Amino acid sequence: MPVVSGKELVRVLKKAGFVEVRRKGSHVSFQKVTAGKTFKTVVPLHNELAKGTLLDIPHQTGLSKDDLITLLK
Repeated sequence: MPVVSGKELVRVLKKAGFVEVRRKGSHVSFQKVTAGKTFKTVVPLHNELAKGTLLDIPHQTGLSKDDLITLLK
């Protein structure tokens, strides 16, 4: 996975149809409802996201790693 900032990930999630539902401090909560399933994730607005945080995003959002990488380009 590439090195990504929180702001870049926010842009990608919005492009994927996620809606910002809450902002508290340096963290933003997103949600997407699809066909009876709700996906939720929290993105820290750091300059560089930790690898573990970035690797967990596909599990929380229902996006594949390939989809996430494609949206980052």
